[in-house]
Amino acid sequence: MQHRYALVGGAFAATVGLGVGLGLWATSGGDQSPSGTARSAPQTSAATSPGPTRTYPLSQAPRTIPAVRSHTAARGPGWRPANGERVVITDPSLADEGKLIAGELGLAYAGRTNDVRAGDVRLTLGGGQGGNPESYTMTVRDGRVTISGPADAGVFYGTRTLKQEVHGGGTAPEGVVDDAPAKPRRGFMLDIARKPYTVGWIEDRIRELSDLKYNELGLHFSDDQAFRIQSDTHPEIVSADHLTKAQVKAIVALATSRHITVVPEIDSPGHLGAVIAAHPDLQLRNARGVATKGAVDISKPRAAKIVDDLLNEFAGVFPGAYWHLGGDEYQALTVRDPAASYPQLAAAARKAYGSGGTVADLTTGWLNARAATVRAHDRTPRAWNDGFYRNTSVQAAKDIEVAYWTGKEIGARPPAEYLAAGRKVLNYNDEFLYYVLGQPQTFVYPTGQRIYEQWTPRVLRGTQAVPARYDAQILGGSFAVWGDFPHAQTQDQVAAGIRMPLRATIQKLWDPRTPALSWTDFKALAGRLG
Repeated sequence: MQHRYALVGGAFAATVGLGVGLGLWATSGGDQSPSGTARSAPQTSAATSPGPTRTYPLSQAPRTIPAVRSHTAARGPGWRPANGERVVITDPSLADEGKLIAGELGLAYAGRTNDVRAGDVRLTLGGGQGGNPESYTMTVRDGRVTISGPADAGVFYGTRTLKQEVHGGGTAPEGVVDDAPAKPRRGFMLDIARKPYTVGWIEDRIRELSDLKYNELGLHFSDDQAFRIQSDTHPEIVSADHLTKAQVKAIVALATSRHITVVPEIDSPGHLGAVIAAHPDLQLRNARGVATKGAVDISKPRAAKIVDDLLNEFAGVFPGAYWHLGGDEYQALTVRDPAASYPQLAAAARKAYGSGGTVADLTTGWLNARAATVRAHDRTPRAWNDGFYRNTSVQAAKDIEVAYWTGKEIGARPPAEYLAAGRKVLNYNDEFLYYVLGQPQTFVYPTGQRIYEQWTPRVLRGTQAVPARYDAQILGGSFAVWGDFPHAQTQDQVAAGIRMPLRATIQKLWDPRTPALSWTDFKALAGRLG
């Protein structure tokens, strides 16, 4: 891609007419979504369409996943691909988008040209909604298609809509689609540390995600069980079954070409068993000398050096704007009296922060130091919500985004506390969005229906939505696959199991209101679209 644009930090507020316009909307008043927002029936307008003809009925909006948010109907034959028709672009930055959709629809790619022919699909920069780089307008008129947007990302999403229209029904309906996502971060997180996946499988997921208009792929590649990517600074920690840097760079390149940012995660100071296996002297031990699983002793400077070595090394492998630092489940803070159980941590805290320093202060200082490491590479840091502690004299840096996944930890805080403090939050609600292999504890494989019917980005914990005033601080969310019992399913079974949950999640990230289609109809549509 020759052009890249930063996404706007807050959620995009649609200013156009909204909804799918399939003639399936309820017309008896506003449905109530789980977020508590009334849903009104969107209207399909023919105000700008050609005059009525005897030949063509008024068009219906395209059926896509996620559903388009506005369609202005018109009378006409629509558009379908035919031999000899072209994809043309008006700006060289759209070459990748043009070549891809041309290949997918069996059209000729003609490159940059200003001449107009029957059947053309024209990609162009300009327009858009409120400057949102992911917005686009698709106009089907006079046997041609024009897709425009303020940036290449929006144009790309327009081509995804066109592809689905053709694959689902053969014809793109006459009229104008105006579309944009409600949330700027739409993610899928994959735990490749506990369960390895092949490069081909990951690349297939990237293609699937991009067609659904996701824009983040999280890779959790370091944990107690394994470290899954080649390392030159610390080869001693790398597991036998791992990805090479060349393979990862190919994955990143494919994702980038599909407007997906790969977000790496090296979790610390817990979940570092793979590092500890090679450096047992760094393992955290309590006052009785008992080792604490997966946790490094953060009073030892060498523990920080190894993690920083890795963060600095992999910044060159993952060039995206975000970095997940983990920070969850540090076992030193799950005991009744951390200072008594881990006196070396308490001593280090007092040395660093004075007589009142606590183990939680020391752990927060660790998170801040790792955030500074990735910030030096122009990355925005992210951490799990249980890596933020209450009543500490040391506060987590304000730019660390909260990945809210649970409210079950000791001292758990409701999401509104993070939001009230002004933090930006990403929704990983483990009650809806966690696909945990083997279904340990209380986890069950989500089918997608519960996400589709009950979840919205504002439902951050359990089933309760946070107040609407916080909506703009919730940047989006992520569906996550965890490999707690890696042999419980094959990678092909995982792909099949997450298929409908992924589609349900993106529908609610793109438009969190009550969907137009029933779950039964949504599943049938997914089957037609492939």
